[in-house]
Amino acid sequence: MPGRVRKRSPLKAPERPYIALGLEGSANKLGAGIIKHSPDGSTEVLSNVRHTYITPPGEGFLPRDTAQHHREWALTVIKDAFAKAGVSLHDIDCICFTKGPGMGAPLVSVALVARTLSLLYNKPLVGVNHCVGHIEMGRQVTGAQNPVVLYVSGGNTQVIAYAQQCYRIFGETLDIAVGNCLDRFARVINLSNDPSPGYNIEQEAKKGKRLLPLPYTTKGMDVSLSGILTSTEAYTFDKRFRPHGPSAEDGDGADIITPQDLCFSLQETVFAMLVEITERAMAHIGSKEVLVVGGVGCNERLQEMMGVMAQERGGNVFATDERFCIDNGIMIAQAGLLSYRMGFETPLTKSTCTQRFRTDQVHVAWRA
Repeated sequence: MPGRVRKRSPLKAPERPYIALGLEGSANKLGAGIIKHSPDGSTEVLSNVRHTYITPPGEGFLPRDTAQHHREWALTVIKDAFAKAGVSLHDIDCICFTKGPGMGAPLVSVALVARTLSLLYNKPLVGVNHCVGHIEMGRQVTGAQNPVVLYVSGGNTQVIAYAQQCYRIFGETLDIAVGNCLDRFARVINLSNDPSPGYNIEQEAKKGKRLLPLPYTTKGMDVSLSGILTSTEAYTFDKRFRPHGPSAEDGDGADIITPQDLCFSLQETVFAMLVEITERAMAHIGSKEVLVVGGVGCNERLQEMMGVMAQERGGNVFATDERFCIDNGIMIAQAGLLSYRMGFETPLTKSTCTQRFRTDQVHVAWRA
């Protein structure tokens, strides 16, 4: 807008320490984290506690059962977080909770806990967008300044860049998320859900020896993943497929397809698609930085492939470890406290949850 003067730093340095509790429960991870912003500009993670609802091999997690898990573990996880932080509920400035996106029943269960604590201890509520939580924690931990963000998790796949106080979505999945794609194939080949199906696919992929042809579906800045999942699953009905590896009757096993080959092929093809659309976004906005966030961002092969691309462009890739990649309460506390310091609070009457809460619907008031 002509004549408009942009502030350099809308977020003023705090005059005193600010402490926030963050509660996350949008999927099968229940997390509670406590963060502290100090007058010197530093940010300290006081505690970051998480408990995961794990189902038997071959099964996913249903909303009702996941919500029950969160209700049963909420007090234990929150008490543990405060014990490790060395503070009490009286010491915190606000209670931050995941407003969305996510699974309805688990979201509502955690929001109910947040509301109850808010009323009991007379603390303000701050509803947080789950995706923005990932981005802000990633920026804080890695020090990335203005990166293209690849957000990859069980429920979301987005390429994001910041502009004019908004995280704008440059590209996304047209059907299922990358984490959902990997998790569903893990169920097809009966991999364990402990610690997570995506992690177990990553380990199996390291043993793969054949790169099998699979659909490579990028559409401009978007990707489609349902077709590659169906095609990978179709290989399990091929007469060459051996669920337990080659047998003595297979000779040298040169034409045999193993579960490890399928994990390797699926992972390589899907990650290549993600690298392509991320590179296109980098070229469009002229960025030299890539920040990978979300649960799938823990995958070392994805980080490696993204690193090769970034290096070829003279840039850098930033990623965090499983403490911050996988859903956690501290990321909700970080994004929520940034909002709170800008004067934002969520009234009790507005503390509902929104399953479809897009990243670009959030006013990022704390950034210039």
